Amino acid sequence: MTSYKPVSKPRVAIIGGGIIGMSIGWRLAQQGAEVEIFERAKAGQAASRAAAGMLAAGVEAEPGEQSLLPLCLESQARWPGFAQELEALTGIPVGLRTEGTLVVASTRDEVELLRSNYEFQRKLGLDLSWLTGAAAKEREPFLNPRTAAGIFSPKDGQVDNRLASAALRVAMEKTGARLYEGVEVTGLDVQGGRVRGVVLGDRVVPADQVVIAAGAWSKLIPGQASPPPVRPVKGQMMSLTMDPANPLLTHVVWAPKCYLVPRIDGTLIIGATTEEKGFDAQMTAGGVLALLDAAWRALPGVEELPIKEMWTGHRPGCRDDAPILGMAPGLDGLVLATGHHRNGILLAPITADAISSLVLTGRTDPHIAPFGADRFNAARAA
Repeated sequence: MTSYKPVSKPRVAIIGGGIIGMSIGWRLAQQGAEVEIFERAKAGQAASRAAAGMLAAGVEAEPGEQSLLPLCLESQARWPGFAQELEALTGIPVGLRTEGTLVVASTRDEVELLRSNYEFQRKLGLDLSWLTGAAAKEREPFLNPRTAAGIFSPKDGQVDNRLASAALRVAMEKTGARLYEGVEVTGLDVQGGRVRGVVLGDRVVPADQVVIAAGAWSKLIPGQASPPPVRPVKGQMMSLTMDPANPLLTHVVWAPKCYLVPRIDGTLIIGATTEEKGFDAQMTAGGVLALLDAAWRALPGVEELPIKEMWTGHRPGCRDDAPILGMAPGLDGLVLATGHHRNGILLAPITADAISSLVLTGRTDPHIAPFGADRFNAARAA
């Protein structure tokens, strides 16, 4: 059992400057903590930049992940307030869009799979509507004419993850959190079974609590008693340029083997591959071909659009595709906020609220209680 000793104005070191680490740092600084964030590269430029920013708790609900759904729905419900607070503080719009999300299918097999997913998701109580192909094309006229069916999820939307990361950086600065970029944490300062700070080469930075929010790199932080079982899951993505005054697409659309995310500025994001390739960061011909082919089958007009950008990212994956949130096993004073896989943007608000509360009070929010690292030890014991 991890002990907790409250400190009037705690010093908190956060390892990782992605959207998760910055959100936690912002919330802690708001409540008076002295916060220092250490990012090995550039803040918000790894998985947080590579993401598409979908807030898709509904359409992404899958068999086997029912326990994750309440956490996703709660965080999705917090995004409007989170975005409004960020924008009011920083003056940076974060591109929150709430017009809903479409899932489409064209072939008989695709429609059968779509129907199966729809029935599963409806049994979970999700607010979804079945659409004929004609109804789907009324919402998005440039969809493939062969579109045969669709699902509409009115509560799923998107946020511009790159703008949100930029806003969080400003919000942290305004609330007093300090960010250090290009700084490699080489270890944890451990004394008497408790973490007392972080090691930066030959220097120790003292802290009352340390939070590991380093995404796919979290397992690699030296000095942990039981490193979290997080691995990199590579994703290749790309974006095209639409006419913002006459876009091909206005809703987020999930199609077989790809998703399409339209931004207000006319950018159309196409994603994403899922590859077990470690930290390999290369774009491949096969990955690009797969993305473009799947996008073209759903939205044929993409063949006329200019390519804007191509990139890769590394999702922090766990074997149950759920995050690791809570006290780290084996060391007092160490907290984990990692393993968000494809839900890092979606889960930023609830993670920030719950982890900052845990750091400051020692109490575990019921929303994150099922997602502690100890669940993996329990599974091995069983």
